[in-house]
Amino acid sequence: MAFESLSERISMALRKITGRANLTEKDIDTMMREIRLSLLEADVNYKVVRDFTKEVKEKALGEKIMKSLSPGDMVVKIVRDELKKLMGDEAAPLNYNLSGPTVFMLVGLQGGGKTTHVGKLANYIRKQGDKKRPLFIAADIYRPAAIDQLKTIGKSLNIPVFEMGTKEKVVKIVGEGIKYAKANKHDLVIIDTAGRLHIDDEMMDELVEVEKAVKPDEVLLTIDAMMGQDAINVIETFNARLNITGCILTKLDGDARGGAALSVRYLTNIPIKFIGVGEKLDDLEVFHPDRMADRILGMGDIVSLVEKTTQAVEEEEAEKMAQKMQKGKYDYNDFLKQMKWIKRMGSLKGILKLIPGIGQQLKNIEFDEKQLAYIEAIIFSMTEYERCNPEIIARSSSRRTRISKGSGRPYPEVNALVRRFDTMKKQVEQLSRMDEDQIKNMQKGGMPQMPQPKKRKGKGKGKGGFRF
Repeated sequence: MAFESLSERISMALRKITGRANLTEKDIDTMMREIRLSLLEADVNYKVVRDFTKEVKEKALGEKIMKSLSPGDMVVKIVRDELKKLMGDEAAPLNYNLSGPTVFMLVGLQGGGKTTHVGKLANYIRKQGDKKRPLFIAADIYRPAAIDQLKTIGKSLNIPVFEMGTKEKVVKIVGEGIKYAKANKHDLVIIDTAGRLHIDDEMMDELVEVEKAVKPDEVLLTIDAMMGQDAINVIETFNARLNITGCILTKLDGDARGGAALSVRYLTNIPIKFIGVGEKLDDLEVFHPDRMADRILGMGDIVSLVEKTTQAVEEEEAEKMAQKMQKGKYDYNDFLKQMKWIKRMGSLKGILKLIPGIGQQLKNIEFDEKQLAYIEAIIFSMTEYERCNPEIIARSSSRRTRISKGSGRPYPEVNALVRRFDTMKKQVEQLSRMDEDQIKNMQKGGMPQMPQPKKRKGKGKGKGGFRF
């Protein structure tokens, strides 16, 4: 995940001063040296690093800070605030046309994920509850199979694609597409344009012609986060010819060092509006500078976690589950439903990283997402009666043997799941028996004593158990 190394190094530098009652100028200099090196290694532009560290140091050495009761904590706040300001302070909203169809045009280099993000953007807008009727326009007539790719994405989202093949001029295709949208009451049009491996005049002239013809409400530039400082050159070149209104930073879930995210707004004044955090059409997030600053500083992102949960779980579903658990009832069908909710939210490691204090602890832990599929296979191999009555599986080794064969998973894995589920069920039952005072104690941060799984004597047959 992008920012991992940067987050670790900055967190270590700040940890040395956090909670300190006394700070010297030497302490600040040492901290700033570490932060400067961290930013440069993350491929943040040198000018950005220079100005950022200068600003932080000046504020950190201010009389108010040095004489405060907790100067260390105040300096951490300064670093957070300056990181947030560097990335634009607030999330930049999309511009909508209230008097006609809203038109978004996506541009960028080849391989930046433009076509996929056409689908991601439409999917994101619909999930916000906006009752839009989107239309895609296939204006990439050069890349082999680009039109077919857009059609596949459109079909998966139930969004029509307007195309005229590869023989017509792009300006004509886009113009006819806008006419089609108006005639068929599509109030959101997203244009997929052609990318190139290198910026050339012919491509730019074509994009300029399209922009003049349709006057889009947004011209969004997709930028690969792996590009590092080169991203700035690409943005400036595109912006010299087009009115770029925002960027979509893609592949931020990979090994990108994240320098572009910290440099783009400061150097070009063009906001990052979205970040791509995966390959699925759900993997698009609004770029929130304050939340990103918290992630970089290892503070998690609880707001994004709540948003992901809200999107993945219907309120009515969650309420029904809560009521059932309050009655002490919990079976494999409930467990399966909760697993589906987790899968909708994205990768398990990605979810846990949003929890404050967890991110750094997970740095060297590998999460095998296939384990969730294995658990599903085991549960699906149970009969409906067994799923509703978990205790009969716990009592019967012959049932577990049949489930093992039916799921294709080793017998010890089935045993491990049964033991883990039994522990979870006991916890649910104990929670259901708690009185009002105990519940209040939990809300204040206390926890009831939960039953622990018993240790088994001897060795199981073969390798088993799940790694989380």
